[in-house]
Amino acid sequence: MAEGKTLHDAFVDELRDAYDAEKQILKALPKMAKAASSEDLRAAFETHLEETRGQVERLESAFASIEEKPRGKHCDGVAGIIEEGKSTMGEDFDEMTMDAALVASAQRVEHYEMAMYGTLVAWARVMGHEEAAELLQENLDEEKATDEKLTEIAEGGINETAAAGAHGEEEEESEAADAESPRARRSSSQRAAPSGARKRTASKRR
Repeated sequence: MAEGKTLHDAFVDELRDAYDAEKQILKALPKMAKAASSEDLRAAFETHLEETRGQVERLESAFASIEEKPRGKHCDGVAGIIEEGKSTMGEDFDEMTMDAALVASAQRVEHYEMAMYGTLVAWARVMGHEEAAELLQENLDEEKATDEKLTEIAEGGINETAAAGAHGEEEEESEAADAESPRARRSSSQRAAPSGARKRTASKRR
């Protein structure tokens, strides 16, 4: 009976997955920065673009530390999230809603990467790949910091402004309905008046 693959094999496979994921993200971030209206959000995307380049280099160093050649394996997970992000950017949202949606898309990627790097760090440490573990921990720390920064930006005004726009439309519809109601009531009263007048006239005749 042939022996199954080991945790080391799974580690290398996951490392290749991460390498491809970061390469995909390198292509996606400039488009997200271009779609952002908020200067803070655009700056966050541009900053993370530079960080991602550094993360790719660390991954290459992690490969070298275990005597493996840097090679990617298509990351379906990140590819799917990026594809959803492309669909979001194609929507006809107002500026603040688009920024809120971009933050949501970016954080989906960050959460995926945090889970990915968390696993890689744990496996590297348990197998004694300390150099790789340290490199991967740096990537994980940057992903966590980026996620926190995106939350700070969203809660610093983007979400609130987008929500105000949504409530504004509801209020306008409500005000329009309120403005219509008195006219409807007056119209109804006017239609009822002749009937009342006829009743009073009939009473006088009796």
